[in-house]
Amino acid sequence: MNRIAAYCLCACALATTPLAWAQPAREVYRCPGNPVLYTDTLSAKEAQAKGCRTLEGAPITVVQGVRPRPAASGAAVAGARSTEERVAPGEQRARDNDARRILEGELKREEDRLAAMQKEFNNGEPERRGDERNYQKYMDRVAEMKADIARKEADVAAIKRELAKLPQ
Repeated sequence: MNRIAAYCLCACALATTPLAWAQPAREVYRCPGNPVLYTDTLSAKEAQAKGCRTLEGAPITVVQGVRPRPAASGAAVAGARSTEERVAPGEQRARDNDARRILEGELKREEDRLAAMQKEFNNGEPERRGDERNYQKYMDRVAEMKADIARKEADVAAIKRELAKLPQ
C-alpha cells in the first residue's frame, strides 16, 4: 500500500471511532415525572431514591430550546398601569376638544383643496396648456389630476373617520 492510502485509511478509522471509548462511561437515568427527565448527574443512590431507571445504549442528546414568553393579556397590561398615569377627566376633555378643533381645521383645508382640484379638472376635460401640444402629455396630466383627486377624497374620508371617533 502506498503512503497516501495508508494515511487516508488511518484517518477514516480515527474519525469513525466512537467518542464513548475516549471518555469514561457515565450512567444515564430516566426519571419519572412531567416532563420525563433524562440525566447523568445523579448518583446511583439518588437515582434509586427518585425511582429512576438506568438506560442501556447510547447517551441521549438534548438540545435546549428557547422558552416562549407568556403573552400579556389586555387586562394584565391595563391593570399594570398605576392610577398616577391616568389623565383627569377634565384634562382629557380638553385634549379631545383640541384634537377636534385641529381635525376640523384640517378637514376644511382639505375640502377646499379638493373643490379647487375638481374645478380645475372640469369633469375630465381641463383646459389645455401651451406646453401640451402633444395630446399624450395632456392625457397624462388628466390621469394624474384624476389620481390626485381620488387621493384627496380618501384623505377627506380619513379625517371624517377620525372626527367620528372623538367623543362629542
